[in-house]
Amino acid sequence: MSEESRIDLEEESAVDSKAELEEPRMFRVILHNDHYTTMDFVVELLTGVFHKPGAEATRIMLDVHKKGIGIVGVYPLDIAATKVAQVDILAKQRQFPLKCSYEEV
Repeated sequence: MSEESRIDLEEESAVDSKAELEEPRMFRVILHNDHYTTMDFVVELLTGVFHKPGAEATRIMLDVHKKGIGIVGVYPLDIAATKVAQVDILAKQRQFPLKCSYEEV
């Protein structure tokens, strides 16, 4: 290895070790209450789309019903946006006006 190559590699290593990885911004996914979407459908979404166990899905569904909103989870932006889109598609397919959104934590 030439002296020049070795110096270039050392400089690259120094730059790489100084670079810090930033944690991704996180987003809270929220379900909003309405007077038409059934509780069974909300639990179905929570278990299917968000992979929540039955008891946790029921607790979140009751939060939505009683408090007006329920926090489903916290995800990086691309995952949060995908989950919201999945909920929107499934709700429209079943003709429910369920609203799902996300906001930065």
